[in-house]
Amino acid sequence: MSEKLYRVAVLGGGSFGTAIANIVADNGHPVHLWLRSEERALEINEKHENEAYLPGIALNPALRATTDLATAVESADIVFVAVPSKSCREVCRTLAGLLSDNCILVSTTKGIEADGFKLMSQVIHEEIPNARLGVMSGPNLAKELADRQITATVIASQDAEVTEAIQTLLQCSYFRVYAGEDTYGLELCGALKNVYAICSGIAAAMGVGSNTQGVLLTRSLAEMCRFAVNKGADPMTFMGLAGVGDLFVTCTSPLSRNYRVGFALGQGKDLNAVVAELGQVAEGVNTLRLLKDQAEQLGVYMPLASGLYDIIYNEKSLDDVVANMMSADQTRDVDFSLR
Repeated sequence: MSEKLYRVAVLGGGSFGTAIANIVADNGHPVHLWLRSEERALEINEKHENEAYLPGIALNPALRATTDLATAVESADIVFVAVPSKSCREVCRTLAGLLSDNCILVSTTKGIEADGFKLMSQVIHEEIPNARLGVMSGPNLAKELADRQITATVIASQDAEVTEAIQTLLQCSYFRVYAGEDTYGLELCGALKNVYAICSGIAAAMGVGSNTQGVLLTRSLAEMCRFAVNKGADPMTFMGLAGVGDLFVTCTSPLSRNYRVGFALGQGKDLNAVVAELGQVAEGVNTLRLLKDQAEQLGVYMPLASGLYDIIYNEKSLDDVVANMMSADQTRDVDFSLR
């Protein structure tokens, strides 16, 4: 535990928000978890568990949950924003008048706002212009993190004091926190990999071999990097934990919501039924449509994303999409140039 104590609020009582709040409590910092459900808040405070999102995980008794946003962020030094992307702007708009001066905001939400293709840090900045802002992303499956299994993440910010504070706050025996500066690239990693996790889930349901899995993973990375360079991100960010690390985990683990969506689609199930059965947000479904439109506007070649779009939204068969991909022109293996 660090010598300095931070007052912390985590906004979002889903699996990841709860896991982060629990690490903060384990490290001895006072922390409030804000969520909308009175029933779940009571469960966390009295039974010290979040059965809906982290079944079987015992939470630190010092972690306090509340449905009152003002109570959660009162005098907070650091606030983590871990709400679904569709709720981010609304929550931040309310949050704007409640924060202490010099408060640090950390976005952990991996999604994109449709209007203007805005990442969550951009949404936060628009609603809270003076916020000291950081972005956190990495191969951080919430269930494993809450189970205190060894993992690592990246905190990126243009403000070195922000990255140092988050490293101090979260570093522990099972969680390592690396620092970076490319906030935009880090967020793109987190948002885009969800699309390719759906592709990977479909492939797994089809029973593809290891060679095919290797091709799919590396071509996914190539598409992500090609798109990111066109949007102004540093392609080297995609070689690290938030890129390769998170992509590998999300594309191979049944704990990944987006992978599970893809697997169900590969079994021939209906998308709406799959999402309803999942009971949690699978950001890749929403991101896919935005990515397809943006790639077409920029003229970026993204055959995997286009193929998945055809399967989900144009009702094309898997066999037809795969055949079209395999007959397409063969291009360079590694090429991060524009377009």
